Amino acid sequence: MTHQELWAAYKAVNPDAGEDYEAWAYGDDPDTLAELTRSGVKTATAGAGPLYQLDGEPLPQAGEYNVILNSRDQAVCVTRTTRVYTVPFDQVSAGQAWREGEGDRSLDYWRRVHEDFFRAELAEAGLEFSPEMPVVCEEFEVVYRG
Repeated sequence: MTHQELWAAYKAVNPDAGEDYEAWAYGDDPDTLAELTRSGVKTATAGAGPLYQLDGEPLPQAGEYNVILNSRDQAVCVTRTTRVYTVPFDQVSAGQAWREGEGDRSLDYWRRVHEDFFRAELAEAGLEFSPEMPVVCEEFEVVYRG
């Protein structure tokens, strides 16, 4: 199913949703992370703050909708952002790590995996990772499953 088809199906049950949504896939292992999201295990994600600034991309906002895609650009589910906040990488909480639902859901696992991912992502943009760099943390709920 395409993101347009899934959004139309969601709008059929929630006409008040409006027309605005973003369709995207997770940057690392999109199939696993999309399935964790669809199943309700993954209720948060995080992004490298410096990349938002570099790209001039606005931060996510509470109330926004997202259609989560897998690696084949197939729509998996619709989420609604419930909370967004920014903290330094080294101050991301164990609760955030748990809500992200990856690996053993521990903060140690989160830090190891995200440091590697952020280092690679930042290097591609000519930036360096720092434990003090801002991380944009986004919490969400699944409002429709494909």
